[in-house]
Amino acid sequence: MSDDDNERRLSLSEIQLLATNVLTANGVSAAQADAVARNVTAAEADECRSHGVYRLLGYVRAVANGKADGRAVPKLVQETPAILRVDAGRGFAPLANEVGRPALIAAAQSLGIAVLAINHCYHNSAMWADLEPLAEAGLVSIGMTAGQRTVAPHGGSKPIFGTNPFAFGWPRPDGNPFVFDFATSAVARGEIELHQRAGKSIPLGWAIDADGQPTIDPALGLAGALLPFGGHKGTALALMVELLAGPMIGDLTSQESFAEDEGLGSPPLGGELIIAFDPQRFLGAGFASNMARAETLFASITNQDGVRLAGDRRLEARARSASEGVMVPIRLLEELDAARSSGIA
Repeated sequence: MSDDDNERRLSLSEIQLLATNVLTANGVSAAQADAVARNVTAAEADECRSHGVYRLLGYVRAVANGKADGRAVPKLVQETPAILRVDAGRGFAPLANEVGRPALIAAAQSLGIAVLAINHCYHNSAMWADLEPLAEAGLVSIGMTAGQRTVAPHGGSKPIFGTNPFAFGWPRPDGNPFVFDFATSAVARGEIELHQRAGKSIPLGWAIDADGQPTIDPALGLAGALLPFGGHKGTALALMVELLAGPMIGDLTSQESFAEDEGLGSPPLGGELIIAFDPQRFLGAGFASNMARAETLFASITNQDGVRLAGDRRLEARARSASEGVMVPIRLLEELDAARSSGIA
C-alpha cells in the first residue's frame, strides 16, 4: 500500500521477505541471507533506518565485487573454557553471531564470564541486535566492533577510526532488557548517507570536509571525515574499541580495513568482541537483592519527568511497527528490486 508519492508502507514480514530475496538472488546462501534478513528487519522495526533495508545495497555490493563470501560457513572454536572464537570466513556478522551465541551463553553461565571474538566478518548491522538475546538469557554484556576509517580524532582533520560502535545490555526481571548501542562518532555514517540520498543538509558538528572545515553538505562530509562525539572523550572511546576489537583479537584496524577494501565501497571487514557476564554466578545468594537495587536505580531515572532510558524510543517504535508496518522510500525499493532482478542466482 502506498502512503504517498515517495514512500511505501511494508509489513515486517514483507521487509524480511524482501531482504531474503535480494540476498539469495545475489548468490548469498540461505543461512547467511536469513540471518541478515532477521537483522535488517529488526532494525526497520525499531526505526533504525541507517541499518535497515538500506544496508542491503552494501551487502550485495560486497558479494558482487568479490570481497565478501556470501556462502561462508562460520566456524566456532572454544580456545579456552572462557574464550570462544568464530571465524566468519569473510561472511556477514549476523550469522557469525548466531553461530557463536549459544556457546557464549553456556560458557558465561558456567564460568560467570566469557568472551566471544568474531574474526574476518563484514559488519554492517546494528549491534544492539547482537546483545539483546544475551540480556534475554539473563546475561550482562558489552560489545564493540571497529569499521573502516571515516572518523577524525578530536582536533584532527583526517579519518583514522571507524564509527566504532559500543553496545551494552542488562537483563531486567520484568519487561524488556536495557540495551543501548551507539557509534563513538557524532552520528552513524549511514545517517549521513541517508541525508545525502534525501537531498537534506546535515547538522553542524557531524562532519568536516576534506580541508578540515565544518560542513552541512553530506557529500562533503562523506568525502572528508565524521567527527567523534564528545570531542576528546569520544576519541578515547573510539581508540578503546579499535584496540579491543582489532589488535586484541587479532583483527584489522579501521585504517587496515579501509585499505583492504581498495575503494570498492564494501561494508567494513574486521572483528567483533562481545564480553558476557552472568550476574547469578557473580552474586550468588545476593543475586535477587542486587538486581532489585539495579531496578531502584532505573526507577530513580525514569520517575523524573522528561527522562527516558536509552533504547526506549526503539522499543516504542518496535511496538508501532508490529501493527502498522514501516515506511520505505520508493527509490530505495526500486534499487533493491533492480538488485534482485539482476542477481547472479
